[in-house]
Amino acid sequence: MTEALFCVENLRVAYPNSRSAAMTRWAVDDVSFTLNAGERLGLVGESGCGKSTLGRAAMRLLPESTQIEGKVRFAGQSVFDLTSPQLRQFRGEAVALVFQDPMTRLDPLMTIGEHCLETLRAHQPQLSRQQAKEKALETLAAVNIPPNRWQQYPHEFSGGMRQRVAIALALLLNPKLIVADEPTTSLDVTVSAQILEELTRLCRERQMALLLISHDLAMVGEYCDRIAVMYGGKMVEMGAVESILHKPQHEYTRSLLEAALHIQAVSDRSAADLVTDGLSGVPERVVAIDNSSVRAVNQSAANPILRVKNLKQYYTLEQNFISQLFSGERQTIKAVDDVSFDLYPGQVLGLVGESGCGKSTLSRTILQLIRPTSGSVEFQQTNLTQLDRESLRAMRRQLQMVFQDPHACLNPLMMVGDSIADPLFIHNLTTPTEAKRQVAEMLERVGLTPVEEYYHRYPGDLSGGQQQRVAIARALITRPSLVICDEPVSMLDASVQTQVLELMRSLKEEFHLTYLFITHDLWVARFFCDAIAVMTKGQIVELRPTEELFTNPQHPYTQQLLQAAPLLATARCQQ
Repeated sequence: MTEALFCVENLRVAYPNSRSAAMTRWAVDDVSFTLNAGERLGLVGESGCGKSTLGRAAMRLLPESTQIEGKVRFAGQSVFDLTSPQLRQFRGEAVALVFQDPMTRLDPLMTIGEHCLETLRAHQPQLSRQQAKEKALETLAAVNIPPNRWQQYPHEFSGGMRQRVAIALALLLNPKLIVADEPTTSLDVTVSAQILEELTRLCRERQMALLLISHDLAMVGEYCDRIAVMYGGKMVEMGAVESILHKPQHEYTRSLLEAALHIQAVSDRSAADLVTDGLSGVPERVVAIDNSSVRAVNQSAANPILRVKNLKQYYTLEQNFISQLFSGERQTIKAVDDVSFDLYPGQVLGLVGESGCGKSTLSRTILQLIRPTSGSVEFQQTNLTQLDRESLRAMRRQLQMVFQDPHACLNPLMMVGDSIADPLFIHNLTTPTEAKRQVAEMLERVGLTPVEEYYHRYPGDLSGGQQQRVAIARALITRPSLVICDEPVSMLDASVQTQVLELMRSLKEEFHLTYLFITHDLWVARFFCDAIAVMTKGQIVELRPTEELFTNPQHPYTQQLLQAAPLLATARCQQ
């Protein structure tokens, strides 16, 4: 019998525990599985269950102080016995890892082109610079990164575009196995579909294996052969996709499926009905939403809390003298191009579109974190573009943001409790004793318990999903009037997504909040939003009530987004 390409046997991983050296807490506990050439295995589970730890342990990327037991073999060779030169060759040429956070892979001081050339020079020194650049540009094009972004730095890219670059770097060396840790978390559905189709095509053509770590059951069900479910560090269930989606055995697997279906709010209709209703194959009524749970907003009886009018944010690309001489003019990126909309008190407005379309830039321009090229932003009838720095700072107590990347608001040197309490002290809202009580209450409400343990932990000790929950707690602690949410649940599994969205909904009612909700997940947008604005190439091309947008999309780009969105019920019925 041919030996599996990748084999994990009785793997156990424990991080150093400064509080109790005598008691070992296993992040990965006795996990075993095999992966054959060309096979695609989806690894799902809640944030903090050990999925990412498993992937990093298999590539020996964990700190030396980490306690590891068990065996990991690749092509019959023990990964834990590799020498440093062998390990360097193993990473990239044999196995490539796509990180959940793209900035883990990207150096902020290097251009995108330099990243690609460095990778190729390290592993394929026989290539000339021109050959290496041609290969890199071809790979970048496969993930929709145009050649004119070659000289730009990671901070000039959106979160989704940075993730595309990280995926391109993993594909450069044609590895035999890709460990993809939430590879499409920051990407819109169209680009996600393109990238996963490219990955699965490579698996077929090159007999390349794929370990896809994700919390998205619909995506895993569509692109993988098998599904493995982790919970509390253990592998609780593993089997063929059709078996897991149709006949889950473990209670936790059943809860994941129920939560995912709750967010998508699908009925029991057949997949054929779900995907053929509507015009041009766009789902006419793919999901059923409970409109009684959404408070109606009487727009005619209230002034908008936020009015964006003719907002523009243009960037000019830096060019060297020779480029300017031949081009005759500087290249301009229209990140936000003449955007206008009103947001009313108590409303939840979703903003959807492809990565790089300008969603995050729009949110930062609204907050005046970057000043607009032109246009106005009125918050509570005050034009923010005309305020000085001190006035803006006072206004931001009522105007908070949950960033796409939790590292954008969490100081790695501050404990979680102190990070959440920080806005209270910035705006002089409470005493230290009262702040601690409010922080403890907020930690419990976002599901980070036991409170005392999480209060004294650092961001680096948390999973990506747990960090995002801390970021949400920090944004809500000042009880703002308007919260701009930039992909706030993109890193969370379906069960935690439901909990956090329900929490945000209950807080909305309790504290009369208004949300501008930026997301690439159409089903989350439909679950949570009253109205949805569709953005592409810096412009809003369609803005309509949520149900109308889904049942009768007008713009071709909106139709394209709906067709590309993975639907769990469809994945189940197609098996």
